[in-house]
Amino acid sequence: MFPVRDHNPSDSTPFVTYGLLVANIGIWLWSVTAITDNAALNWFYYSYALIPARLAGGEGYTGLLTSMFLHAGLWHLAGNMLFLFIFGDNMEDRMGHGPFATFYVACGIAAGLAQVAIDPTSAVPTVGASGAIAGVMGGYLLLFPRARVDIILILIVFFKIFPVPAWLLLGLWFAMQAFGGLGPQADGGVAYWAHIGGFVAGMILTVPLWQRLGGTSFWRVTYGKPPHPPATYIDGNSRIPTVRRRR
Repeated sequence: MFPVRDHNPSDSTPFVTYGLLVANIGIWLWSVTAITDNAALNWFYYSYALIPARLAGGEGYTGLLTSMFLHAGLWHLAGNMLFLFIFGDNMEDRMGHGPFATFYVACGIAAGLAQVAIDPTSAVPTVGASGAIAGVMGGYLLLFPRARVDIILILIVFFKIFPVPAWLLLGLWFAMQAFGGLGPQADGGVAYWAHIGGFVAGMILTVPLWQRLGGTSFWRVTYGKPPHPPATYIDGNSRIPTVRRRR
């Protein structure tokens, strides 16, 4: 079960979101084609991934930024880019291009610092855009808690797409990260605390915008839904938007 699209049209072209998608995909494609031996790969991750032990020792600070654009495999990349594609445009639309870019980087840095704070002696490289994207998701939850998000449920030989409110999907996702971070599988290769830190940072950094929009009054007026007609879809992957949108 995973999200495939939302019903929240954008009123502007999300240039920053598109740029982040291109950058992440481009860097991953370059890394898998240009780095051909283990020694080079180890050097690459040592130089550009976030390694908590290095940061705690006073070096490797650039990894807080560069690690956001590295991924450990195709599915790691694909999952992160899907969530960015679904939720990024609406946050960029509300914040503006420049502020959204700053917000994204700030969430990614906060996510990295959270992971370092929890496991400062770890020498395992941490990579991925998921901490920054978790921040986007946290901000989305604050602004559009009742936006409809389509999820796909796959049951062996058939699948079903149906909508759920954003608060349910994102709340469940956050609960899973908290369970993973606190549970016995916390060291299973997933940076749960980076996800948690990014999500919380995203909500906090979105509060000023939410307040400018009216705070709880914004929710009362919009009922927690996007303040415009939702996009509608026909069966399968085809779509017919009611207004201009990116997904």
